[in-house]
Amino acid sequence: MAQTPSKQQAKRVSARERIQEAQRREQQAGKRRQRIVVAVSAVAVLALAGGVAVAINSASDKGDKGTAAASAPFVAPANASGPDGTVITYGKADAPHTMEIYEDFRCPICKHFEAANSETVKKLTEDGQIKVEFHLAAFLDKNLGGKGSRTALAAAGAALNEGVDQFKAFHDVLYANQPDEREDAFGDVDHILDLAGQVPGLKTDAFVKAVTDKTYAPWAAKVSDAFNGSGVTGTPTVKVDGKTITLFAGNAVVPAEQFSAQVKQAAGLQ
Repeated sequence: MAQTPSKQQAKRVSARERIQEAQRREQQAGKRRQRIVVAVSAVAVLALAGGVAVAINSASDKGDKGTAAASAPFVAPANASGPDGTVITYGKADAPHTMEIYEDFRCPICKHFEAANSETVKKLTEDGQIKVEFHLAAFLDKNLGGKGSRTALAAAGAALNEGVDQFKAFHDVLYANQPDEREDAFGDVDHILDLAGQVPGLKTDAFVKAVTDKTYAPWAAKVSDAFNGSGVTGTPTVKVDGKTITLFAGNAVVPAEQFSAQVKQAAGLQ
């Protein structure tokens, strides 16, 4: 028996209402996503414009160890230094002066700092007077969502296991290819391995296995914990023999020459 016109009309109205309700919900979800993206982007822009680091929400990083880090055995990479191997030392270990660099691989302001001063940092170690200690974080995974900071940090451990120079080269490649803060590209192991291919000789079988198996995820968690306990309140932060270096002037990163001069002055080398 054919349905009466009133029943057919009611059915059409009901279907239309369901579609409209689904559209309304999607619009609301879209607005929420947009607010999150705008807020995160605004923090990055304001941080650079104001010459300040990306602030750490310490409460958001509690227990940020991840499932793999919580269950896998702890293995420190070869060439790691400091308590529990949570520090990466670049340069001569017995250099009389120390530059400490505090960063998160997903930090957009760190990318600006690295773009301006990565080579300068390398040059400052060449005469053996200054060594660099990297203190790396993963707090932005909680702030932005995803697992890119932790995945990149664990992969950096695999690079460090291959050698300190390989670590520094991989570190620089990661910052040169840092994704937009709205994306979690560093959370993709295959993407990380593709980027590792830009470092000559890094993608050994051992490196690929360590990255794929997340061998250094527990180590990355300890490194992140050590960062959280350092008292540093934002990234990037640079200290030389305990003295904080000014990294920004107005709305720009300080020129490499000014950065280098500050480092030498803090170390008493000029």
